[in-house]
Amino acid sequence: MCGRYSLTSPAEAMVALFDAGPLAGFQPRYNVAPSQAMPVVRHAEAGAREWAWLRWGLIPSWAKDPAIGNRMINARSESVADKPAFRAAFRRRRCLVPADGFYEWQQQGGVKQPWRITLAEGGPFAFAGLWERWSPGAGEAVETYTILTTAANRSLAPIHPRMPVILAPEHYAVWLGDGQAADPRLLEPLLAPYPDARLVATAVARRVNDPRHDDAGCLEPV
Repeated sequence: MCGRYSLTSPAEAMVALFDAGPLAGFQPRYNVAPSQAMPVVRHAEAGAREWAWLRWGLIPSWAKDPAIGNRMINARSESVADKPAFRAAFRRRRCLVPADGFYEWQQQGGVKQPWRITLAEGGPFAFAGLWERWSPGAGEAVETYTILTTAANRSLAPIHPRMPVILAPEHYAVWLGDGQAADPRLLEPLLAPYPDARLVATAVARRVNDPRHDDAGCLEPV
Protein backbone atom coordinates (compact mmCIF):
# COMPACT_ATOMS: atom_id res chain seq x y z
CA MET A 1 0.00 0.00 0.00
CA CYS A 2 1.02 3.60 -0.47
CA GLY A 3 -1.08 6.04 1.52
CA ARG A 4 1.31 9.01 1.81
CA TYR A 5 4.31 10.28 -0.11
CA SER A 6 6.57 13.29 -0.49
CA LEU A 7 7.67 15.41 -3.42
CA THR A 8 10.24 17.98 -2.35
CA SER A 9 12.71 17.88 -5.25
CA PRO A 10 13.29 21.08 -7.24
CA ALA A 11 10.97 21.51 -10.21
CA GLU A 12 14.04 21.71 -12.45
CA ALA A 13 15.09 18.19 -11.45
CA MET A 14 11.65 16.82 -12.29
CA VAL A 15 11.51 18.61 -15.63
CA ALA A 16 14.87 17.09 -16.54
CA LEU A 17 13.84 13.59 -15.45
CA PHE A 18 10.38 13.43 -17.01
CA ASP A 19 10.88 15.49 -20.19
CA ALA A 20 7.39 16.98 -19.97
CA GLY A 21 8.13 20.70 -20.23
CA PRO A 22 7.94 23.35 -17.48
CA LEU A 23 6.13 22.52 -14.24
CA ALA A 24 4.19 25.60 -13.18
CA GLY A 25 2.84 26.27 -9.71
CA PHE A 26 4.75 23.54 -7.89
CA GLN A 27 5.57 23.85 -4.20
CA PRO A 28 7.45 21.20 -2.16
CA ARG A 29 5.15 18.70 -0.46
CA TYR A 30 6.32 16.69 2.56
CA ASN A 31 3.17 14.72 3.36
CA VAL A 32 0.93 14.19 0.34
CA ALA A 33 -2.39 12.61 1.36
CA PRO A 34 -5.31 11.10 -0.59
CA SER A 35 -7.86 13.49 -2.15
CA GLN A 36 -5.17 16.14 -2.70
CA ALA A 37 -4.18 17.38 -6.17
CA MET A 38 -0.65 16.57 -7.32
CA PRO A 39 1.23 16.68 -10.64
CA VAL A 40 1.44 13.57 -12.83
CA VAL A 41 3.00 13.02 -16.25
CA ARG A 42 0.87 11.61 -19.07
CA HIS A 43 0.63 11.70 -22.85
CA ALA A 44 -1.21 14.66 -24.28
CA GLU A 45 -3.59 14.13 -27.18
CA ALA A 46 -0.88 15.39 -29.54
CA GLY A 47 1.42 12.61 -28.34
CA ALA A 48 3.96 14.61 -26.31
CA ARG A 49 4.28 14.27 -22.54
CA GLU A 50 2.44 16.80 -20.39
CA TRP A 51 2.03 17.71 -16.75
CA ALA A 52 -1.47 17.45 -15.30
CA TRP A 53 -2.70 18.27 -11.80
CA LEU A 54 -5.00 15.42 -10.74
CA ARG A 55 -6.68 14.41 -7.50
CA TRP A 56 -5.33 11.33 -5.71
CA GLY A 57 -8.01 8.64 -5.53
CA LEU A 58 -9.29 7.28 -8.83
CA ILE A 59 -12.97 7.75 -9.64
CA PRO A 60 -14.01 5.31 -12.41
CA SER A 61 -15.83 6.92 -15.31
CA TRP A 62 -18.94 4.82 -14.54
CA ALA A 63 -19.10 5.72 -10.83
CA LYS A 64 -22.36 7.11 -9.43
CA ASP A 65 -20.76 8.52 -6.28
CA PRO A 66 -17.33 10.25 -6.44
CA ALA A 67 -16.69 9.18 -2.84
CA ILE A 68 -15.55 5.84 -4.29
CA GLY A 69 -12.26 7.56 -5.03
CA ASN A 70 -11.42 7.53 -1.33
CA ARG A 71 -11.04 3.75 -1.61
CA MET A 72 -9.14 3.82 -4.91
CA ILE A 73 -5.84 5.45 -3.93
CA ASN A 74 -4.00 2.21 -4.82
CA ALA A 75 -4.48 -0.52 -7.42
CA ARG A 76 -3.00 -4.00 -6.99
CA SER A 77 -0.79 -4.68 -10.01
CA GLU A 78 -1.67 -8.38 -9.94
CA SER A 79 -5.32 -7.69 -10.81
CA VAL A 80 -5.29 -4.23 -12.39
CA ALA A 81 -5.88 -5.55 -15.92
CA ASP A 82 -9.13 -7.25 -14.85
CA LYS A 83 -10.68 -5.09 -12.12
CA PRO A 84 -13.64 -3.06 -13.48
CA ALA A 85 -12.46 0.09 -11.68
CA PHE A 86 -9.03 0.03 -13.31
CA ARG A 87 -8.96 -2.07 -16.47
CA ALA A 88 -9.97 0.71 -18.88
CA ALA A 89 -7.38 3.08 -17.44
CA PHE A 90 -4.74 0.32 -17.50
CA ARG A 91 -5.34 -0.13 -21.21
CA ARG A 92 -5.20 3.52 -22.25
CA ARG A 93 -4.64 5.98 -19.39
CA ARG A 94 -1.35 5.24 -17.70
CA CYS A 95 0.71 7.97 -16.05
CA LEU A 96 3.85 8.63 -14.04
CA VAL A 97 3.37 9.88 -10.47
CA PRO A 98 6.48 11.84 -9.39
CA ALA A 99 7.72 11.42 -5.81
CA ASP A 100 10.98 11.48 -3.89
CA GLY A 101 9.86 9.32 -0.97
CA PHE A 102 6.89 7.37 0.39
CA TYR A 103 5.75 6.41 3.86
CA GLU A 104 4.84 3.04 5.34
CA TRP A 105 3.85 2.21 8.91
CA GLN A 106 5.29 -0.72 10.90
CA GLN A 107 3.48 -2.17 13.89
CA GLN A 108 5.79 -1.99 16.92
CA GLY A 109 4.01 -3.15 20.03
CA GLY A 110 1.07 -0.85 20.58
CA VAL A 111 2.17 1.86 18.15
CA LYS A 112 2.78 2.18 14.43
CA GLN A 113 6.19 3.56 13.51
CA PRO A 114 6.31 5.53 10.23
CA TRP A 115 9.18 4.94 7.83
CA ARG A 116 10.13 7.06 4.83
CA ILE A 117 11.51 5.14 1.86
CA THR A 118 13.71 6.93 -0.69
CA LEU A 119 16.13 6.08 -3.46
CA ALA A 120 19.59 5.23 -2.13
CA GLU A 121 21.03 7.96 -4.36
CA GLY A 122 18.25 10.43 -3.49
CA GLY A 123 16.27 12.52 -5.94
CA PRO A 124 12.91 12.13 -7.66
CA PHE A 125 11.45 8.96 -9.17
CA ALA A 126 8.09 7.80 -10.54
CA PHE A 127 5.36 5.50 -9.34
CA ALA A 128 3.37 3.63 -11.97
CA GLY A 129 -0.03 5.30 -12.05
CA LEU A 130 -3.38 5.26 -13.82
CA TRP A 131 -5.64 8.22 -14.40
CA GLU A 132 -9.31 8.61 -15.17
CA ARG A 133 -11.82 11.33 -16.07
CA TRP A 134 -15.20 11.35 -14.31
CA SER A 135 -18.09 13.63 -15.22
CA PRO A 136 -20.87 14.46 -12.74
CA GLY A 137 -23.31 15.13 -15.59
CA ALA A 138 -23.79 18.84 -16.12
CA GLY A 139 -20.85 19.77 -13.87
CA GLU A 140 -17.15 20.05 -14.60
CA ALA A 141 -15.21 16.82 -15.20
CA VAL A 142 -12.87 15.60 -12.45
CA GLU A 143 -9.54 13.93 -13.26
CA THR A 144 -8.06 11.56 -10.69
CA TYR A 145 -5.23 9.04 -10.34
CA THR A 146 -4.21 5.92 -8.46
CA ILE A 147 -0.82 4.37 -7.65
CA LEU A 148 -0.09 0.73 -8.48
CA THR A 149 1.29 -1.54 -5.77
CA THR A 150 3.13 -4.84 -5.72
CA ALA A 151 4.62 -7.20 -3.14
CA ALA A 152 7.30 -5.57 -0.97
CA ASN A 153 10.91 -6.42 -1.67
CA ARG A 154 12.86 -8.31 1.00
CA SER A 155 14.21 -5.24 2.79
CA LEU A 156 10.79 -3.56 3.07
CA ALA A 157 8.72 -6.66 3.87
CA PRO A 158 9.35 -6.38 7.65
CA ILE A 159 7.81 -2.88 7.50
CA HIS A 160 4.84 -3.58 5.22
CA PRO A 161 3.88 -6.47 2.89
CA ARG A 162 3.13 -4.14 -0.05
CA MET A 163 5.01 -1.34 -1.79
CA PRO A 164 4.25 1.04 -4.67
CA VAL A 165 5.50 0.11 -8.12
CA ILE A 166 8.54 2.28 -8.86
CA LEU A 167 9.51 2.54 -12.51
CA ALA A 168 13.08 2.89 -13.75
CA PRO A 169 13.57 5.89 -16.08
CA GLU A 170 14.28 3.62 -19.03
CA HIS A 171 10.77 2.20 -18.62
CA TYR A 172 8.88 5.51 -18.59
CA ALA A 173 8.21 5.50 -22.32
CA VAL A 174 7.00 1.89 -22.28
CA TRP A 175 4.63 2.59 -19.39
CA LEU A 176 3.19 5.75 -20.88
CA GLY A 177 2.79 4.18 -24.32
CA ASP A 178 1.28 6.30 -27.07
CA GLY A 179 -2.39 6.12 -26.15
CA GLN A 180 -2.79 2.67 -27.66
CA ALA A 181 -4.19 -0.35 -25.84
CA ALA A 182 -1.85 -1.90 -23.28
CA ASP A 183 0.17 -4.96 -24.21
CA PRO A 184 0.39 -6.95 -20.93
CA ARG A 185 3.48 -8.74 -22.24
CA LEU A 186 5.34 -5.41 -22.17
CA LEU A 187 3.82 -3.94 -19.03
CA GLU A 188 3.70 -6.85 -16.58
CA PRO A 189 7.51 -7.13 -16.23
CA LEU A 190 7.56 -3.50 -15.06
CA LEU A 191 5.22 -4.20 -12.13
CA ALA A 192 7.85 -5.91 -9.98
CA PRO A 193 9.28 -4.94 -6.57
CA TYR A 194 12.05 -2.35 -6.83
CA PRO A 195 15.52 -3.78 -6.10
CA ASP A 196 16.47 -3.87 -2.40
CA ALA A 197 19.81 -2.15 -2.86
CA ARG A 198 18.23 0.84 -4.63
CA LEU A 199 16.05 1.89 -1.66
CA VAL A 200 16.72 3.20 1.85
CA ALA A 201 14.19 3.16 4.71
CA THR A 202 14.48 5.71 7.54
CA ALA A 203 12.31 5.81 10.66
CA VAL A 204 10.73 9.25 10.97
CA ALA A 205 8.75 11.14 13.59
CA ARG A 206 5.08 10.34 14.04
CA ARG A 207 4.34 13.93 13.06
CA VAL A 208 3.67 12.56 9.58
CA ASN A 209 0.67 10.61 10.91
CA ASP A 210 -1.44 13.75 10.76
CA PRO A 211 -2.08 14.85 7.15
CA ARG A 212 -2.44 18.43 8.38
CA HIS A 213 1.32 18.42 8.95
CA ASP A 214 3.07 19.18 5.67
CA ASP A 215 6.52 20.52 6.48
CA ALA A 216 10.12 19.41 6.74
CA GLY A 217 9.48 18.07 10.23
CA CYS A 218 7.75 15.08 8.62
CA LEU A 219 11.13 13.99 7.22
CA GLU A 220 13.05 14.18 10.50
CA PRO A 221 14.73 10.85 11.39
CA VAL A 222 14.21 9.33 14.83
